[in-house]
Amino acid sequence: MSEENIGGEEGIIEERRKKLQLLRDKKKAYVNDFLKDHYALDLHENYDGFSKEELAAKNEENVSIAGRIVLMRVMGNASFATVRDSSGDIQIYVSKNTVDLETYEDFKTWDLGDIVGISGKLFRTQKDELTIDVWDLEMITKSLRPMPEKFKGLTDIEARYRQRYLDLMTNSSTKEVFIKRTKIIDSMRKIMNKSGYLEVETPMMHPLAGGAVARPFVTQHNALGQDLYLRIAPELYLKRLLVGGFERVFEINRSFRNEGLSTKHNPEF
Repeated sequence: MSEENIGGEEGIIEERRKKLQLLRDKKKAYVNDFLKDHYALDLHENYDGFSKEELAAKNEENVSIAGRIVLMRVMGNASFATVRDSSGDIQIYVSKNTVDLETYEDFKTWDLGDIVGISGKLFRTQKDELTIDVWDLEMITKSLRPMPEKFKGLTDIEARYRQRYLDLMTNSSTKEVFIKRTKIIDSMRKIMNKSGYLEVETPMMHPLAGGAVARPFVTQHNALGQDLYLRIAPELYLKRLLVGGFERVFEINRSFRNEGLSTKHNPEF
């Protein structure tokens, strides 16, 4: 039964729980022994330039990836699916001719959002799309909740910020922001280190609420029996390091202000 015919999220979750129980009965639920050797992006970068004939001649038959099913086109004797890992998407082709019948029948019951392990051979379809012809596949993690609607994606602003994992799962632009942020911080750190600065860590809880007129978060230190404040600014402790003899220091830290909310700022700032 397709999920479109089940009706409502609760019905979909209940149906998926039944599938999970069947996996548990077969001792196939949440396996932890699949080792992948490739990423989708690497496969595209290394093999997109080869024609159908050239790819067949290379005979790349030991490709293994793991990722989330984000698209399925189930047919009679053969089916297609799109698997997404942390680097991108790649199409897979599953046929009765290359996997055993029980595995194929199991595959046809899998759902969008399931995380699977795939092993197979690279080839190009009639539409010239790089694809893995699967000779082995297994369920790694059964997804109990349905993914957001595939065409509209996750558009509700409240849900996007409160359930970041759904936003990352469905919106590639959000994922790119996270990746760029990490690369920017890494670049800053390398520049500072190259310039002779020492990276340090200063206390996150302060005995005094510094930072001009900003409102602090207040917490209680039980052992000391006193209030402490999540830092609003790190300057005072950095200056103490200068006094102590460190001439060049820097810190990439979290500072907190107990005021306002905005979708344009990290919540701690």
